[in-house]
Amino acid sequence: MNEAPIAIIGAGPAGLIAADVLSAAGKRVIVFERMPSVARKFLMAGRGGLNLTHAEAFDAFVARYEEAAPRLRRILEAFTPSDLIKWANDLGQATFIGSSGRVFPKAMKASPLLRAWLARLAAQGVEIRTRTTWLGWSDDGALQFGDNEALRPEATLLALGGASWPRLGSDGSWRETLAARGVEIAPFRPANVGFNVAWSEHVRRKFAGQPLKTIALRCGERAVRGEAVITDYGIEGSAIYALAADLRARAPVTISIDLRPDLTHAEIAAKLARAKSGDTFSSTLRKSLGLSPLGISLLHEGGAPPRESVTLANLIKAVPVTLTSARGLDRAISTAGGIRWDAVDDDLQLRAIPNTYVAGEMLDWEAPTGGYLLQACFATGVWAARAILRG
Repeated sequence: MNEAPIAIIGAGPAGLIAADVLSAAGKRVIVFERMPSVARKFLMAGRGGLNLTHAEAFDAFVARYEEAAPRLRRILEAFTPSDLIKWANDLGQATFIGSSGRVFPKAMKASPLLRAWLARLAAQGVEIRTRTTWLGWSDDGALQFGDNEALRPEATLLALGGASWPRLGSDGSWRETLAARGVEIAPFRPANVGFNVAWSEHVRRKFAGQPLKTIALRCGERAVRGEAVITDYGIEGSAIYALAADLRARAPVTISIDLRPDLTHAEIAAKLARAKSGDTFSSTLRKSLGLSPLGISLLHEGGAPPRESVTLANLIKAVPVTLTSARGLDRAISTAGGIRWDAVDDDLQLRAIPNTYVAGEMLDWEAPTGGYLLQACFATGVWAARAILRG
């Protein structure tokens, strides 16, 4: 086989799905990965159950990408959550929809899916070279690698990830290389990340690692339902991640936690008013409202909570918590920022570097956890691969 290969740099979901599409169409594909093995962040994400995508209505799904939604809509329409589910099924990895609408492989792990995927890529002739670091381009336009190898591919797809989880390979070190070639890049910012809170020593010592379940969080006019986890540094979890962009922009900011979102103020006040007069404060909250010891402790964080039923109900519906700052990039699940949308054309080809495409978290978009991150990585990889096939 003598034709020039298509070079894919980065062996995460975006790069590997692009290799899948291209090799299935008969193209010669070489994937370059500087880490010792492929899809390390993908495997890490699958340790707690690989959340591939989400089964909610498509318009609601697209809206999760907020500012990037208009640019991502057509890309997601071309490779929808249903398409991703079919792709997994075709690899022999059946999926199921959880109670929250999240979609998982029935194996609840990334490794069986990845093994089946790599076997198919090998059968389609894809060559994967690990421990190979891309250094940029030579003066005459050839790709350069750390082992002094140079390559002139038919086309190049960059799928190097954002700047979160650097120990797994996504460290954003490609920024300087592309910026030097005139590619506009927005600064990286932590997304899907926890926030620092100055908890009392009691909360930090007794409740770090414990969840707040079935709550609602509010920041300004935005409210989300879900779960959060108290940590020794502050708070994290799906409900926090869903508001992360707003919280990051406003921090320090005070949010409110509704400990009983399924009950109105009046219903809570009525339950409290009917409590036995001999019960302690904690017993009243536990028996009347089912509040956990953690929830009860949060009511004390701003000082002694009120005992009058209506005033206490107001606090239960809106416990104030001040987030002082977001955690750093090295603690983030994903990143915002990256290659600006104006720097790529409709095919995700870099305007400043013809015949070079980008996909995945290198692009400037963010989304909460829940399947949205992986879906956009897969969809942009498919989109760029199809554009390469069109030539």
